[in-house]
Amino acid sequence: MDVKQLPARPSLEQYKKQAKDLLKAYRAADVETIRRVKKNHPRFEKLSEPGFEITKFALADAQLVIAREYGFESWPKFAKHLQAVARASAFASGAFGGSTLALENPAAAFIENAIRFGTLERAEQILAAYPEIAQSSIHVAAVLGDEVTVRRFIAENAANATAKAAPFDGDALVYLCFSKYLRLDKKRSGAFLRAATALLDAGANPNTGFMSAGDYPDFESALYGAAAVASHPELTRLLLERGADPNDNETPYHAPESYDNAALRVLVESGKLTANSLAMMLVRKADIHDYAGMKYLLEHGADPNRGTMWRMTPLHQTLRRDNDIKNIDAMLDHGGDPSIHSDLEGRSGISLAARRGRSDALTSFQQRGISIELQGVDKLIAACAMNDLEAIRTITTNEPQLIADLKVDGGKLLAEFAGTANTEGVRHLLDLGVSVTALYDGDPYFDIAKDSTALHVAAWKAFPKTVKLLMDRGAPIDTLDAKGRTPLMLAVKACVDSYWTNRRSPESVEALLRAGAAASKVEFPSGYEEVDKLLLQYKK
Repeated sequence: MDVKQLPARPSLEQYKKQAKDLLKAYRAADVETIRRVKKNHPRFEKLSEPGFEITKFALADAQLVIAREYGFESWPKFAKHLQAVARASAFASGAFGGSTLALENPAAAFIENAIRFGTLERAEQILAAYPEIAQSSIHVAAVLGDEVTVRRFIAENAANATAKAAPFDGDALVYLCFSKYLRLDKKRSGAFLRAATALLDAGANPNTGFMSAGDYPDFESALYGAAAVASHPELTRLLLERGADPNDNETPYHAPESYDNAALRVLVESGKLTANSLAMMLVRKADIHDYAGMKYLLEHGADPNRGTMWRMTPLHQTLRRDNDIKNIDAMLDHGGDPSIHSDLEGRSGISLAARRGRSDALTSFQQRGISIELQGVDKLIAACAMNDLEAIRTITTNEPQLIADLKVDGGKLLAEFAGTANTEGVRHLLDLGVSVTALYDGDPYFDIAKDSTALHVAAWKAFPKTVKLLMDRGAPIDTLDAKGRTPLMLAVKACVDSYWTNRRSPESVEALLRAGAAASKVEFPSGYEEVDKLLLQYKK
């Protein structure tokens, strides 16, 4: 018998498909297929009239034919060989990063890679190398949303519903809720929900979870997975109805991180969230500038003035994160009080608005009858922010020592005014003697590095008017921030890869290039056609 040679990367799934095709062809009385069967199947090798036996030829027979064509006496042995080849190939290609865990406990390795953020590529590689784990573990079945297998394990032993397993000592329910398959494969949603229901019916704890590892370990609950990681409203509702408590450290913190607020609404409408949790959610909505989510929370009882674990109110955070004026106004419409002091900075919301150059917020306060009278250097800062030249003259004439006080924080003020496009405010700060080369300690939230100048900030935030003013006043154009970036590099990045690409414009890039900024230091091409044309022009 001639034996076929396997390809370098044989696929068991492909050979299963070939067996099905062979079965169809045999039952259709295909002459060449009949010859293959007679040659490779012991029960059919003496067959003279194949039509008589057509109905007795099953899928197992077709699989045996294929196995014997490759020199194996049975399909199970053939399949086992293909699995071993796939496993060896996966490890040879570095698919498992040299992890001994994948060799010693493939189920744990699969779970670890299937419930963390990112793609499913590595988890799929492990499953391809160890397909048997899908049917041998309730925890893997739960991660896959395999309702049938989950129910089989429960039927065999109800204790399986609460059994813990590596890699995080979690049970099937928490692994299910953190599954990337749940988050990424919407077609499996119904099966996941039914599997979760079966686990809960069998005694799984709706408040189950595991302790995360790392520098900041915390309890990661099933509800956190369902509501915040998967953003799955139906699973979130199921857990809440079965007794899940949403007031842990993770669920109200992470659930607001998405602009998809369906699961968040389920949490709120359950009536189980405490005032502290609602305030935490409102702070997090300020972090991602989500007007719709912020407005919803405010309409459902979130208090913009409530102190939080971060020693500030949600209104403070809206100002600290440079939210759009409509977000600030939403807070004010629901009773937000900017006169309250932040324990974090020791300043009122009014002072915070002034120091970030938020003339629009200060104007909104005034229009609502809120006094923005400030004391000491803050009143001079507010006058600069409001572009109130008369007030600046009066204050500096009557209290000239405030100019020196202003210069103490000059680098920070100049950068934060530049970061909110308050060009006139920047002009006033410069006129009062703040150095255009003054350095800023940075702001990790906005990816502003230490040793940035106001020009770095204006270029990164894509505010060309402010960029041009700073250059006119002598800002150095090729100085590096602590991450080794020039203002030009940041202006290009702002057009290509930033939160504010919606307002991208080549104006800042062009202004910097015209002023002689080193185009050679910028990665080319950038991916933005108008910018690339400019860079090409100045690189020549």
